[in-house]
Amino acid sequence: EYPGEYLEVSTTRPETLMGDTGVAVHPDDTRYAHYVGMRCWRPFPRAEIPIIADRAVDREFGTGVLKVTPAHDKLDFEIGKRHGLSVIEVFNPDGTLNEFAGQGFVGMDRFVARERAVEKLQELGLFVEQESYENNVGFSERANVPVEPRISDQWWLRYPKIEEAKRAVTEKLIRFWPQRWEKVYLHWLDNIQDWCVSRQLWWGHRIPVWYPKGSDRLDPATFHVSVDGPSDPENWDQEEDVLDTWASSWLWPFATMGWPDEAKMEENDLEFFYPTSDLVTAPDIIFFWVARMIVAGLEFRGAPIEELDDEEIGRRIPFRNVYFTGLIRDAQGRKMSKSLGNSPDPLDLIERYGADGLRFGIMSIAPTGQDILFSHCRVKIGRNLCNKLWNVSRFRQVSGPMFDNSDLHSILERMDPVKFDAFDYWIVARLCGAVGDVARSFEEYEMNQFTQVIYGFFWSDFCDWYIEASKTKLQDATRRDNVLAIQDLVIRQVLLLLHPITPHITEELWHMLAYGNADELIQEVVIETNEQLVQALDEQGISLDPVTVDQVGMLAEFVRGARSLKAAHNLAGRRDATFYFVAEKANRHLIDSHRETIKRLVGASVVDAREEAVEGAPAEVLELATIYLDLSRGVDVTAERERLSRELEISNKGVEAGEAKLGNPNFVSRAPIEVVEGVRNQVAARKVKRDEIERLLAALPDA
Repeated sequence: EYPGEYLEVSTTRPETLMGDTGVAVHPDDTRYAHYVGMRCWRPFPRAEIPIIADRAVDREFGTGVLKVTPAHDKLDFEIGKRHGLSVIEVFNPDGTLNEFAGQGFVGMDRFVARERAVEKLQELGLFVEQESYENNVGFSERANVPVEPRISDQWWLRYPKIEEAKRAVTEKLIRFWPQRWEKVYLHWLDNIQDWCVSRQLWWGHRIPVWYPKGSDRLDPATFHVSVDGPSDPENWDQEEDVLDTWASSWLWPFATMGWPDEAKMEENDLEFFYPTSDLVTAPDIIFFWVARMIVAGLEFRGAPIEELDDEEIGRRIPFRNVYFTGLIRDAQGRKMSKSLGNSPDPLDLIERYGADGLRFGIMSIAPTGQDILFSHCRVKIGRNLCNKLWNVSRFRQVSGPMFDNSDLHSILERMDPVKFDAFDYWIVARLCGAVGDVARSFEEYEMNQFTQVIYGFFWSDFCDWYIEASKTKLQDATRRDNVLAIQDLVIRQVLLLLHPITPHITEELWHMLAYGNADELIQEVVIETNEQLVQALDEQGISLDPVTVDQVGMLAEFVRGARSLKAAHNLAGRRDATFYFVAEKANRHLIDSHRETIKRLVGASVVDAREEAVEGAPAEVLELATIYLDLSRGVDVTAERERLSRELEISNKGVEAGEAKLGNPNFVSRAPIEVVEGVRNQVAARKVKRDEIERLLAALPDA
């Protein structure tokens, strides 16, 4: 019998009861406060163990009383260290119980022992109840069994240069992209624990420690530690444990180039390559690798001094920038893994979409530092872009003779500013803008933004607008060569911009279109910056007039408005539509000078000016002009009235929102002058559009 009071314990592992060396409660738990400092009996093997208070105990779990088994649970081990509890290991390495488990348990499998422990508690009258509980247990995928925590002898490393490693990041000697990962890095260094570097595996770098044959391996006085080993190896046994993978690789930036052999380091040009500019990795290994490489560089790359100044840290760090990619997850947000079977085979994706298409597609869905939801649709976009690039390059070949494309200046020398129209100036300006935007994307490590810039410029600006707009000029012998030179310039720069992501097709097209020298690879060419490109164009007499660029923007809006009218009246497939427009004199001249281009882009046979509105015709109010679609079979007046009414409602809301801003004294007084002026201009333009819509509504006949 067990007279006296009892502490009721809830546990999911009764088979470890024999290794309990204490009972813990939360210090603020009033139910048990008066027991703290006393001792209680462990049922079997029967022994007195202390009752302690520790804030790691969860008062809400079970009864609020925790049996502490330091040898077989990480939390219990930490509690045991804080309170000086003894450590009793009751398991053998093979998962059976040893002599410390007591009579009746020795040699028993851990899961059999679990059932036997419950039976013994019942026999002693100490078992209260049993209930189902969903437990969070580590599970070995390789062995297909639950992982059993147990005490073992391991090799540990105490991290050096922690303060210097923090300064390297806080003082921006190393920059993280995105910056938010700095907090995670610093939090880890602020709370760092010693590193267990030994692993019980059959492969890896064996730990360079030797013991005298037949000696006590736990006696540090007998250790031999060196890279080469003792001179009389027959008298020594080497440690069988191997280094943790990350312990083998934290020296990677300099150990791969001959370190610590000075001659090999010089031969491999370590001083040139170290530190490198960028490390591209995933945030889940900030601790495993990134931080450790930084610490290793600070410790081993230079004289072993205790405190480093910023200049010395700058020479020892392994890299200047760390770009954190996201993890690719499936559509359900799950991390891709072989066990789940949710990871597509990259070779299958390459077979379907091409290597370049796959690369571009993945980059396009990779926001900085965020996880990626994989989608076949986005990879298709990459494949389609590559197809478009190939088709445009073939179109250039059949549009006219190939000229000297060996370098940028050879192409620019073929351009004649006199033969430039608004679309020519516009596409060149858009090209320079795209080059600048790409450079900024790289500087800010916004890789998905880079793909969006290239895709938008190449697909929309160049293919959808300029190529279509230039087809008419290609029929004009006096302007054809100038247009071909512009196309050659754009394709050349696009190939250079795309090459880091789509290297295969860009290299092929580079040679197919005879860019560079015959034996020169595209990767050997340094792409011109936005400033260099603008200067080269200026030297050729080609200035990027923003007014001209704005004019093409208005012409593009005109074309979109005309297409919208056709689509609204089921004429999208027709190429013989008739349009009329009413515009101010300057705008009329702009439209007239591009009439043939507009007709081709819209799919119209007639685009003529009128002095007055076309009564009863569906219309679109634009900045450049008001455009009317002539329908020989009449207009659906009801549908047109509904459409214009919706447009009027949108315009009225825009005017009201703008006037509300201008009527707010805080906005007018605090906002920059250019912002306030921009709002005024917007309100004025919306009022003009509103008035024109009202006039069109009034002009519609009764239904």
